[in-house]
Amino acid sequence: MSIVKREVIGNQTLILGDCLAVMPTLGRFDAVVTDPPYGIAHKSGGGTGGKWHNVKHQGVTIAGDSEPFDPAPFIAMGVPVIMWGANFFSDRLPGGGWLIWDKRPGIEDMVFNRSDSELAYFSGSKTVKTIRHLWHGICRDSEVGQHWHPTQKPVAVMEKCLGFLPDAKTILDPFLGSGTTLVACQRMGRAGTGIELDPDYFDIACRRVDEAARQPDLLIPETRQAPVQEGFDL
Repeated sequence: MSIVKREVIGNQTLILGDCLAVMPTLGRFDAVVTDPPYGIAHKSGGGTGGKWHNVKHQGVTIAGDSEPFDPAPFIAMGVPVIMWGANFFSDRLPGGGWLIWDKRPGIEDMVFNRSDSELAYFSGSKTVKTIRHLWHGICRDSEVGQHWHPTQKPVAVMEKCLGFLPDAKTILDPFLGSGTTLVACQRMGRAGTGIELDPDYFDIACRRVDEAARQPDLLIPETRQAPVQEGFDL
């Protein structure tokens, strides 16, 4: 069965299952915004399951990271695609633009050899655009210290991705992870659908989207009706 579980929270639909099996059962979307497995473990000869060995996520397994990633099924959808980590599989991508997330690292990031930027492929562009968002130290922990996934992006970065897609009202994230894309969709009034293979990450994503749905939509202008003045017979 392609769909193991489905949750609808606010404007967002979260699906537990394999995205390649689930996608044919869904309708059309206006854009794809996602952070897929990069195939890093495959390239580096890592162990089965793609284990990350940084301090915070030592030994964490990412489903699909032990195989070379194929972007073709998502490019073939014929809609704008923003895909993080695409520098690891750029040889399998058609022409397009790039987004650069400038993290503005501090000294500690350089000491520990962390990347000071990350790249995303953007099929809807032919240019290179920069997203500047500080992401280290106190600022990295600003999202209530909640960093569940090794490649998790800040909500603000995913909101800026959606900002590059002003006409996209329906968004697909086939590799939902901890749910940041759908949190951004909820905050920005977009209808998102996310698919996640790992049950633990699926539960985290559901919880995060539910929290976002319970908060006021600070980024969506409130529509107020003009007061109606009743007439009086004089």
